[in-house]
Amino acid sequence: MTEIIRKKLSDSRGARWTALVIVAFTMMMGYFITDVMSPLEVLLTLPKADGGLGLGWSSTEYGFFSGAYGYINVFLLMLFFGGIILDKCGIRITGVMSSSLMLVGALIKFYAVSNDFGGTLFGFHTQVVLASLGFAIFGVGCEITGITVSKVIAKWFTGHELALAMGVQVALARLGTAAALALSLPMAKHFNTIGAPVLFGAVCLLIGLIAFIGYTFMDKRLDSSTVASEESQEDDGFKISDLKFIFTNKGFWLITLLCLMFYSGVFPFLKFAANLMIVKYNVPQDMAGSIPALLPFGTIFLTPLFGTIYDRIGRGATLMIIGSVMLTCVHILFALPILSYGWFAIIVMIVLGIAFSLVPSAMWPSVPKIIPMRQLGSAYAIIFYIQNIGLSLVPLLMGWVKDKYNDYTLMMSIFALFGLVAIIIAITLRHEDKIKEYGLEKANIKK
Repeated sequence: MTEIIRKKLSDSRGARWTALVIVAFTMMMGYFITDVMSPLEVLLTLPKADGGLGLGWSSTEYGFFSGAYGYINVFLLMLFFGGIILDKCGIRITGVMSSSLMLVGALIKFYAVSNDFGGTLFGFHTQVVLASLGFAIFGVGCEITGITVSKVIAKWFTGHELALAMGVQVALARLGTAAALALSLPMAKHFNTIGAPVLFGAVCLLIGLIAFIGYTFMDKRLDSSTVASEESQEDDGFKISDLKFIFTNKGFWLITLLCLMFYSGVFPFLKFAANLMIVKYNVPQDMAGSIPALLPFGTIFLTPLFGTIYDRIGRGATLMIIGSVMLTCVHILFALPILSYGWFAIIVMIVLGIAFSLVPSAMWPSVPKIIPMRQLGSAYAIIFYIQNIGLSLVPLLMGWVKDKYNDYTLMMSIFALFGLVAIIIAITLRHEDKIKEYGLEKANIKK
């Protein structure tokens, strides 16, 4: 009888899509705060002046702050432990905890950028260090929320529209990024304070936390109806020794390294993209954030589309190869000293948006094909952990390169190198799929 109820719940289109919308909304709020400061680089690095918005940060300090998102995750292994907590304690406890951490971190960041503390710590302005601390705490919450949401989707959509569901979640997350890139600078100027968009993001996170708390009741109902199901037994059966299977799985490591290289070529680029538009493509300051915002706006429509293709036709590994090639070409075009016009930057950014849709739409749904459900939280956590190494160190590297050489050609060339490595990894992954028969080239929907 329990199994019959389980089938009705998992096969109910309305139930699984309602669950998706709730958790994806929470994640969207997190992504707004993640990139809310990106368009503000031009203001953060202005000298302090009475009545002005400049905070007097250096590019290196801005790079340090941007990379702070992953410092606790990487150096204190919190994201790794977060995956174990997720597999041991479950979705409800982990999700509420991580969503709360996002809110706390955002409030600390708001307090930091809204006050002038004077002095320095560790060679940086005290304000920079405190803002970075808030961003680092937020980063712990955001990444653990991310792996929790990924497991929620796998829990509801395995055997159904898994790639489409993950594509929709990514699309909504990109909507949060797009809103941050497009609205942050105008909002700061309108209210004459950099803290305004950060406070707005904190309020959004509070709403997201409330939404996830609402989801926990739905998740509890699902679990109570599936006590005897095979899937629930798998979730409860996680053991620390299961990590050996993950660490010795070649396909898993190829997915992980592809994630590292690909995202290192995208998210850190967005941290500097607004200023690139001003300096190289002569875009007016007030419009500088709008062009990078085209990237997440494009993914809003394209990621679900490519996810549907993967669900119904397959070719996941091939999609990852094509996306990596496009990423590399985009950064080569940005590096070349040609066509320094806003319209050209728009075209190249649209191509990057297509690449940014192709790879995630195929990469994230491929993980459950390689790793069993009971180990999935830890697997996603390790992937996110490795990804955070890039998200932490690459912005710091780029800030140093900009301060020392002030050369966007060099910066874009480094980003192109990440793309080239991603191509090699994606090709190797497709070859490994042929050997191990993970099913990456097969459709997700079971007929």
